[in-house]
Amino acid sequence: MRSVSFGGGVQSTALLVLAAHGRIDFPLFLFANVGDDSENPATLRYVEEYARPFAAEHGIELVTLDRIKHDGTVETLWKRLTRKGSRSLPIPVRMSNGAPGTRSCTADFKIKVIAKELKRRGATAEAPATIGIGISVDEIQRANNRRTEPHERIVYPLLDLGLRRIDCARVIREAGLPVPPKSSCWFCPFHRPETWHDQRRDEPELFERSCQLEDLLNERRDELGKDHVYLTRFGRPLREAISEGVDLLPMFDEADGLCDSGWCMT
Repeated sequence: MRSVSFGGGVQSTALLVLAAHGRIDFPLFLFANVGDDSENPATLRYVEEYARPFAAEHGIELVTLDRIKHDGTVETLWKRLTRKGSRSLPIPVRMSNGAPGTRSCTADFKIKVIAKELKRRGATAEAPATIGIGISVDEIQRANNRRTEPHERIVYPLLDLGLRRIDCARVIREAGLPVPPKSSCWFCPFHRPETWHDQRRDEPELFERSCQLEDLLNERRDELGKDHVYLTRFGRPLREAISEGVDLLPMFDEADGLCDSGWCMT
């Protein structure tokens, strides 16, 4: 069994095109949706408007997976974060020194969801499924095998092909598809500062919801007598950290934007 962990971003969409053109052998793409209320809305639109029709046209199975609780209901990351009385902090919120805290969001809403589906399809420790992760050469530091299930084997097709992110964008355009937006939760604390500035400028309602989430988390922290946490590394509330009406040139910042697992932001 050969499958790609599909995030709906540039790298995994490039893998979809490469599979469609027979350059890599992956007939199954699994999109672990952390929630229609949690994923970047632009990513969800891209998956439905472009990726899914393209996959169907080329005989590739693209499956959307939800996290299903024991009672049969769908759990989303947003619901877990905002559930009344919850003390859970599954996302890598930033401490006062800017360092990200521990997180379970990737494991619970991506890795385990895909692993469960592969196991359902017959993957075992004796006959593990091969999982392709969309990490390109310019982000090779993200490639690791630290978090897998016994019935999985992780590979990195873009590294084998020597493709960078810019190459992935070219592959997508040459297939007649628009380049997708970067995939992530819209409230992810790994966003780079310019991503937050873009959100405040272009999607003010979504930015306000991000601010309200940060407020909610800190109201709960106050009740527990704990220090505040933040969605940026600047050690102050999002509304203050991201100034209104300021445009930033794109920059590479190793401190932000790099969820190191490769299961997210691809």
